[in-house]
Amino acid sequence: MEWVRYFLAGVLLLLGLFLEILAVFGVNKFRKALNRMHAAAIGDTLGILFVFLGCMVLRGFSMDSLKLFLVIAFFWLASPVSGHMISRLEAMTNENLGEIAVVHLDKEEKQEEKDHGSV
Repeated sequence: MEWVRYFLAGVLLLLGLFLEILAVFGVNKFRKALNRMHAAAIGDTLGILFVFLGCMVLRGFSMDSLKLFLVIAFFWLASPVSGHMISRLEAMTNENLGEIAVVHLDKEEKQEEKDHGSV
């Protein structure tokens, strides 16, 4: 039974390592910032997930596994938010992206949103 756990942990670690290597090549290969961000997000979410799951399988049910799970939960909550903020900045500042709909509010609309938001 011990070998099954080691085999499963090894498969998870190798899968995570493979995804991390793909992310490194993707970040270096793509030319546009949004494509690079997508490649980095794969390594950031899936790669780290599988590496930490492999470590959790190796440790078994313990406080170490709980801590690794909490790190995974933090990554899965923080990474999409930061990626969205950076990609929105790129979409608003880069004129060469083409047809991407970015909403720009004028001063009157911003004031209306503040007035409605405070009610």
